[in-house]
Amino acid sequence: MQIEFKNIHKSFGQVHANDNIDFTIPSGVIQGLLGENGAGKSTLMKILSGFIHPDQGQLLLSGKVVRINSPADAIRHGIGMLHQDPLDFPPMRVIDNFIIGHPGKLFPNRKSITQTFTELQQQFGFSLDPEAYVDTLTVGERQQLEILRLLWLGANAFILDEPTTGISALQKEKLFAALKRLAEQGKTIIFVSHKLEDVEALCHRVAVLRRGKLVGQAESPYQTERLVELMFGRVVSLDQRQETVLHHPILKLDRVTVENYRLRVGEINLEVRGGEVIGLAGMEGSGQELFLRACAGLIPLVGGQVFVGGRELTNKSYRNFLRQGVGYLPAARLEEGLISGLSLTEHFVLSQDQQGLFIAWEQVTTVTEKRISEYNIRGAPVTPVEALSGGNQQRALAAMLKTPLSLLLLEHPTRGLDIESAIWIWGKFKKRAQQEGSAILFMSSDLEEILHYSDRILVFFGGRVSQPLAVVGTSVDQLGQLIGGVGW
Repeated sequence: MQIEFKNIHKSFGQVHANDNIDFTIPSGVIQGLLGENGAGKSTLMKILSGFIHPDQGQLLLSGKVVRINSPADAIRHGIGMLHQDPLDFPPMRVIDNFIIGHPGKLFPNRKSITQTFTELQQQFGFSLDPEAYVDTLTVGERQQLEILRLLWLGANAFILDEPTTGISALQKEKLFAALKRLAEQGKTIIFVSHKLEDVEALCHRVAVLRRGKLVGQAESPYQTERLVELMFGRVVSLDQRQETVLHHPILKLDRVTVENYRLRVGEINLEVRGGEVIGLAGMEGSGQELFLRACAGLIPLVGGQVFVGGRELTNKSYRNFLRQGVGYLPAARLEEGLISGLSLTEHFVLSQDQQGLFIAWEQVTTVTEKRISEYNIRGAPVTPVEALSGGNQQRALAAMLKTPLSLLLLEHPTRGLDIESAIWIWGKFKKRAQQEGSAILFMSSDLEEILHYSDRILVFFGGRVSQPLAVVGTSVDQLGQLIGGVGW
């Protein structure tokens, strides 16, 4: 399926999200779509997938002008989208999610459909249990399920929005192999990303957006510096590592053990001092998230003790941890961090301690405007959070964290952020560590991020946790081997 964008315009108030976008994607091509946060990538893909309509311009599929009125209409035209946060039903089984949206009988033949599901996933080397519940799957496995579902629904074009964020290296390898196979079958793939290394490894060609405009196109092999310059209008490089100044102990863990229905993690002994940054590395589902949530009081311990600022908080409520100066930034922005339908101003009301019975809206609006400016959020105080791009939602979450904090716990803190935004937001976090004496623990699937920003690293593998590793003297290869289970 050949896809053509003809003079596409889309505005939200004063923001011109797509400004005269005009380019063509041939059949059988993996097309990269690069751009900084808020460049207009998601808006363009939402137009193609029927979530929103352009103010001006045309979409052509295989040479025919079409108007796509809804996501259901898009799939009827053969276009399917995998969102950054999978749009599935976690309490339901894999096979039931697979069936959703497929036209047919009121009571489908589950045995026949299960056989079709199994045959489909064998083509791509997937190994999903059709009777498993979706909430037991990793993000990578949920992506695999969505690819199979869209394929069964008849998709000939696949849009993937930041698909490698938060998945393991092995799952990324499987994903890339599946996308290459789909392209070989003549399917059209649009790969939306801010990760240059992923685009360079996978895509046949790339289009770059900046502030709503198409500023350039290129074909493989690429010049990385040129792509960065197109994205940001200048060359961007990582900031220099700064020397860590350690303060008094903030977090102490004594033989801490946590578990869920899949995994038991422990016994962990650790002391973290103010000003220190601890990176948590490991394949998705290896226990990092359990560990972080236990440190925030979001899940109970099954053994051991946790102390924050010298005070024992073992199995105390999340509210007790908040009072002790613990801040938590979740990876699932719209599921756990933000509330769809509420504006930025209303979020800042909820995130701050209130004085008195009534909300001083004028004062709160002033605070909101200050945070929007300080964190460079592309939105207004009245903007609902679901209308923000993923990167701006991440900035909003960071802006909502209280000041000061003694302990900052971060799940994938640069998820969905371009390199410039990632550098910028880490500058904010490191400033907290240096000036407020906050201790930081963060998990990330990006080993370069862990090595660049951490002082020490904990590696998780199948519920086991390494002794803290000093960043100095630890390489990406060594870290990768430990994550893969080698060298324990």
